[in-house]
Amino acid sequence: MPRFVILEHQSPRGLHWDFMLQRGDRLVTWALAQQPAPQAAIPAESLADHRLAYLDYEGPISGGRGTVTRWDWGTYDPLRWNAKEVVVRLSGVRLSGEVRLAMVEVNQRAAHGEAEPPTTWCFVFSPPRGGRQG
Repeated sequence: MPRFVILEHQSPRGLHWDFMLQRGDRLVTWALAQQPAPQAAIPAESLADHRLAYLDYEGPISGGRGTVTRWDWGTYDPLRWNAKEVVVRLSGVRLSGEVRLAMVEVNQRAAHGEAEPPTTWCFVFSPPRGGRQG
């Protein structure tokens, strides 16, 4: 079963949470603007894929990019995964339930290879009735 991790990332750009889903030999990654909470619609930015080493890593990030601490980790079941929506069922230490990431805005310049801010997504965590809620 594929793994996930949520890293609390203290960085020069400010505190955020990196949500990473294992997909083959990489981690598909989004930066969440706030800590995951039930039913909260959280802005998320797509980031470059990360190495699998981040599934178990805590500590400083090279290049003065801050420090990460594992906030949650575990496995997930992919329920839906396409270019505009990712839905997974998490089974983690803190979170258990469904996460839906939906694309909100595509940066057209980035889509054409220009260096621009990443695509914006919306992250929503829905715990099962009576489940762990973060």
